[in-house]
Amino acid sequence: MSDKKKSGVSRADAEAAVRTLLDWIGEDPDRAGIKRTPTRVIESFGDWFAGYAMDPYELLGNSFHSVNEYDRIVTLVGIDFASHCEHHMAPFLGRIHLAYLPNKRLAGISKLVRVVEAYTKRLQVQERLTAEIAKCINDTLEPRGVAVIVEAQHQCMTTRGVNKTNIKMVTDEMLGAFRDDDRIRAEFMHAVGQVG
Repeated sequence: MSDKKKSGVSRADAEAAVRTLLDWIGEDPDRAGIKRTPTRVIESFGDWFAGYAMDPYELLGNSFHSVNEYDRIVTLVGIDFASHCEHHMAPFLGRIHLAYLPNKRLAGISKLVRVVEAYTKRLQVQERLTAEIAKCINDTLEPRGVAVIVEAQHQCMTTRGVNKTNIKMVTDEMLGAFRDDDRIRAEFMHAVGQVG
């Protein structure tokens, strides 16, 4: 990650902010075990929030292939992800299932996974994350339909606040044929283990 972000905040400024937070919680920022923590936190942020430097539309836009005679659902099941909620910057972890019904174009499956990464490696809310992934696939591939299901556990709820550990949030976005055709939607739901 570069020394200076688009905002004009330098890496040194970011590390100083972490030092301030360490001091604020009652920790000694100069203690031996903590001294390198600001550097480590900023390096972690570089990994966790790398999605801001990615353009998901561009990632998917370079992967088109001719469909020829293939007109069945393309489904990816169980894409693991880690994201961070925009309200508390706490992690939420889960799996994403997605599918599209090709019209004229196919995408490389690794490109679809990279689209998921581009959106999950940003501050998010799960509902928007679900819709953004579906919209990107729909706008870029122009398929007959798109389906996305996101299942996640939110650490902002499991480790603070209500402190409930066995709750999983499930959101979905169904576009085109997946919204309009019960048979196609049921086939997708069966493939991801949501029915039957």
